[in-house]
Amino acid sequence: MREAMYRAEVGDDVYFEDPTINALQERAAELLGFEAALWTPTGTMGNQICIRLHAPPGSEVIVESRAHIYEWELGALAALSGLVPRLVAAERGHPTWSAIAAAIQPTAYYRAQTALICLENTHNMHGGTVADQSETAVILREAAARGLPVHLDGARLFNAAVALGRPVAELARGFSSVMTCLSKGLGAPAGSIIAGSRSFIERARATRKMFGGGMRQVGVLAAAGLVALDEGPAQLAADHANAKALAAALASLPGWRVDLSRVETNIVIGNVAETGFSAPDLCHRFKSVGVLAGAVSDAEIRFVTHRDAPRAACQEAAERIRRLLER
Repeated sequence: MREAMYRAEVGDDVYFEDPTINALQERAAELLGFEAALWTPTGTMGNQICIRLHAPPGSEVIVESRAHIYEWELGALAALSGLVPRLVAAERGHPTWSAIAAAIQPTAYYRAQTALICLENTHNMHGGTVADQSETAVILREAAARGLPVHLDGARLFNAAVALGRPVAELARGFSSVMTCLSKGLGAPAGSIIAGSRSFIERARATRKMFGGGMRQVGVLAAAGLVALDEGPAQLAADHANAKALAAALASLPGWRVDLSRVETNIVIGNVAETGFSAPDLCHRFKSVGVLAGAVSDAEIRFVTHRDAPRAACQEAAERIRRLLER
């Protein structure tokens, strides 16, 4: 990947002159099954571009209550686009159509109107759970019947595709727009892709510039993205197996609660409320013995497996945590 970045042919992407970014966007559109695609520096920017284009200011966006768009994008849908989130809770992060339908606002001039539905696959804060494709199909069909666009935050969509053994385009089919990350498990140092119709992506390019994402010789990052798309998916099954092994080891620790049924891809979330320590305190202690994890609440710690953490590293991490807790 670094060799590809070093040798990347570049140009000015603001003027459509970077051949490597053009090739990446064409490749991504093909893989995802859309007419066109656009590179963005981050997944958050990609999500927010799509949200802004789908929903007019003052309208509501239906989103799951622990979705990345709601919890980890700093209120951007309100700050950047004047939108209001309408939250729908779901046990594993994937709401049913009946729950979504109940959140759609009635047509009335004195009510903020529902303009967009956002889904997330896999779901980060629910431990990398994979959406049920039959329920997703119902949501897409019913939303279309009501004239509502549906955006997919597919930051880890390739993980979902590997977990289900299906082409990634199949999981993206029917959505109005899709965002997926080239970083995360695919291994690029930066960058995400948004995909949609050709006219949608033309509008998205202007919004990306407005948000500060118009870049010049970005082919150096696009080259990494091409390697990520071509080689990254082959690593994901190993990441998923490593996550299951890590989860089982953590679940055996005193005071830890890990829902093994949720470990479907490369994320493990452990509840440490019964250990006597807070999650941030434990993460600080883990770092002192060379184990990196993130506190996502006062009681929850998130671990992510990836191409630079093979099975032996996952086993060693669990063993270091066990020794630390026994002190």
